[in-house]
Amino acid sequence: MLHDVAPTHRIRRSRLNTVRESLHRVLAISHHNVRLRLRDPGQAISYLVLPMILMVVLKPLYIRAVPGGSTQVVIGLVVMFSVLAVGIAGSSILVERQWHTWDRLRQTRAGSAEILLGKVAPIYLLMLLQQTILLTFGCVVIGMPWPDSPVLVAVAILVWSFALLAIGAALATIARSLSELGAISDVGAMVLSSLAGALVPLSILPGWVEVAAHASPGYYALEMLRAAVAGDTRQVLGNAAVLIAVGLAAGGYAIHRLARGWGRTRLL
Repeated sequence: MLHDVAPTHRIRRSRLNTVRESLHRVLAISHHNVRLRLRDPGQAISYLVLPMILMVVLKPLYIRAVPGGSTQVVIGLVVMFSVLAVGIAGSSILVERQWHTWDRLRQTRAGSAEILLGKVAPIYLLMLLQQTILLTFGCVVIGMPWPDSPVLVAVAILVWSFALLAIGAALATIARSLSELGAISDVGAMVLSSLAGALVPLSILPGWVEVAAHASPGYYALEMLRAAVAGDTRQVLGNAAVLIAVGLAAGGYAIHRLARGWGRTRLL
């Protein structure tokens, strides 16, 4: 009996050590990326200050144009500028290629998933902070009703940030340069946000836009955040399921590209 217990105990200890080592590698990469972000915070600050200004400027127009205008202007701009932040997530990965340091990372003991997690974890926290601050600003300054369930809002923010982060990582493995990534993320953000009804409510847009909106992740984010503010659990979970699926697909593609050797001198 003792002979059976000892190997099992050693196996568990070995697995625990493996998890600890993996976590250590992820934290080391994350710490490095936090330092890089702190050295160049301009883009993150602009994506926080600019939507606040637009909320104040556009509030009277939205209140006159649509019912619940204060909620529409806040959530619409939160979605639009969170999509724009995809470029920050992508650049945190793509910059390794510009510096020719990605191959060095791959030569360490860190696996593709660990490297990706370490690179995007600080950006994930940044996205959570951005959306939380903007929604709080919307309630305090713009007059959006305080959410009936803060827990639902937290779930919505966590899910939407996850989907955005995965999309940004996938785009980073496709783009050939930071300028190309910036063009893709900026143009894509404006198109997807417009189709989703973030800038102009779908109710006053042509019918074909409402149909096309279902192809945009921003549409599900907008509906999810609206439902979260209203306390509609069913709607939050339904839209969250779609965004989680999008995030898993994009994240899986990013890991696949990284595992195949993305970042070397030739493109895949």
